[in-house]
Amino acid sequence: MKFCSNCGAKVSIQVPAGDDRNRHVCIECETIHYQNPKVITGCLPVFEDKILLCKRAIEPRANLWTLPAGFMENGESIEEGALRESWEEARVKISNPSLYQVFSVPYINQVYVFYKGEVANQDFGPGPESLEVELFDFDQIPWDKLAFPVVRITLENYLTDYSNNVFPVHNDIVTSNNG
Repeated sequence: MKFCSNCGAKVSIQVPAGDDRNRHVCIECETIHYQNPKVITGCLPVFEDKILLCKRAIEPRANLWTLPAGFMENGESIEEGALRESWEEARVKISNPSLYQVFSVPYINQVYVFYKGEVANQDFGPGPESLEVELFDFDQIPWDKLAFPVVRITLENYLTDYSNNVFPVHNDIVTSNNG
C-alpha cells in the first residue's frame, strides 16, 4: 500500500500507539489501514463413495485439481460462500453441508474453511473458473495433480474419517506451500 484510501496521501509503515504490529498509517490524516487475512471457503462434495473435484482453468495452479472454493464475499456467511463457490466452480448444489475443515495459513495470510456436503444434482459441470468437474472414486483421486496442500490434507482427513465412519471438525495449520 502506497497511498491512503481515505485522503490520498502517502502512507508509512509504523507501529501505531497502543499497537504491537507494523501497520500502514497515513502521514496526513493518520488513518490506520489494517490488513487482515483473507477467508477462502468451499466444499468437499461427496456422492456415495466418490468425491467431486474441479480442474482449475485459472491461475494460480491452472490445470490442477481442487475442491470448489474461493474468496468469501462481503455480506455472506462462510457457509453461504461455500455453497456459492460450489455452484460457481462446479455447477453443483450441495445438500446437508456441515463444517468439516478449518486451516490457518499464516505464511500467506489466509484462512480456509471447508464444508462437507452431499452432491444434490447429477447435472454438475464446469463453471467459468474450471476446465473439468469429475466425481472420483477414492482410489482414483489424482494425488500428484492436486492444486493446493489444503486440498490434499482435507482429502486425506476425509478418507481416514470415512473408513472410521466418524467426521469430526479438523483444525490444522499449514506453514508452507509443501503442507
